Amino acid sequence: MKRTTLAALLMGTTLTATGAMAQDVTLTIESWRNDDLTLWQDKIIPAFEAANPGIKVKFTPSAPTEYNAVLNSKLDAGSAGDLITCRPFDASLALFEAGHLADLDDMDAMNNFSSVAKSAWQNDDGSASFCVPMASVIHGFIYNADAFKEVGVEVPTTEAEFFAALEAFKADGSYIPMAMGTNDQWEAATMGYNNIGPNYWKGEEGRRALIAGEQKLTDEAWVAPYATLAKWGEYLGMGYEAQTYPDSQNLFTLGRAAIYPAGSWEITGFNAQADFEMGAFKAPVQNAGDTCYISDHTDIGIGMNANTANPEAAKAFLSWVASPEFASIFGNALPGFFPLSNTPVELEDPLAKEFVSWRGECESTIRSTYQILSRGTPNLENDTWGASVAAIKGTETPEALGAKLQNGLASWYAPQQ
Repeated sequence: MKRTTLAALLMGTTLTATGAMAQDVTLTIESWRNDDLTLWQDKIIPAFEAANPGIKVKFTPSAPTEYNAVLNSKLDAGSAGDLITCRPFDASLALFEAGHLADLDDMDAMNNFSSVAKSAWQNDDGSASFCVPMASVIHGFIYNADAFKEVGVEVPTTEAEFFAALEAFKADGSYIPMAMGTNDQWEAATMGYNNIGPNYWKGEEGRRALIAGEQKLTDEAWVAPYATLAKWGEYLGMGYEAQTYPDSQNLFTLGRAAIYPAGSWEITGFNAQADFEMGAFKAPVQNAGDTCYISDHTDIGIGMNANTANPEAAKAFLSWVASPEFASIFGNALPGFFPLSNTPVELEDPLAKEFVSWRGECESTIRSTYQILSRGTPNLENDTWGASVAAIKGTETPEALGAKLQNGLASWYAPQQ
């Protein structure tokens, strides 16, 4: 939203609000992102306040592991802030259904986001949106560009080229072909199955069909990624079974591995630790010319406390969060956390620019297990961790894994029964 539009909004607010609005309004933001405190204090809040005289903002984060409990306590006590940073899907949906988050569908600013971007902060039928999308993370592969040059390997675009590259590094012996362990389990699903999988189940088409009960986890599109993961094990290096997530990060940033199955959230840390040139490539397609799909996973949003005493000022702030100005500040201060607005943002970090460029080349989707499908017991997200590990280790066949996951989902989820 342009500043002139915001100014008009605020002028109207001043004319129609009570006398208290003649004084400065102070908005308080609840968040779990305590690592971002300096960013908000030094960059985001000053930029907003400069464009919106009469509104002051305080960013008051809690510890990430305590955020949900602290926020719920404040909401129940009526002491929560005006603005609430939103985790994706069920945690925020529960707040909306409890009446703690306001419906924001009447805000023009919500039109600046795609249906995929908004899906993490909508009710199941999409009839209400309760948080403005802020940022996503994109899945792919980060590679050691120096190693690729040294061994003479081309950056792969197809699966055949991908495995040829891994084989070349294995034969050369100077580098572990790919740094990923299975000890912590979640990486195998997050950076494995949900990284390569969208190219098989065709992104949103398959994800939505699974939710609707029109596809099953025993279908080829959902089983085939496990067969591909089964080929990864021989390229992960000795002892990958006991290798932790930090172990994998260290192996890559120390220059001992050629490829790292990644999320863009690694960019800032890798930039600080690696002393070699890095590049990124998206999940390879099965055949040259195939439509590509990327996991562009919604991660952070921000909503309005339904009981705020300052709804007009809060909406003015939320409209600004949807603006190109905010997107540029946020996207460049936290490379790898990508603004979700439809307006393109000029990013400065080379790796971040590479990741986000895939939005213009591929269809975007989100992790297949995060919306609706992991509400019951057994939990599909957690079961996908174990299944992905089993596929890589070769302890179960892809078909058996698909059958086990399908039986678990069908045991509690009516559309799959």
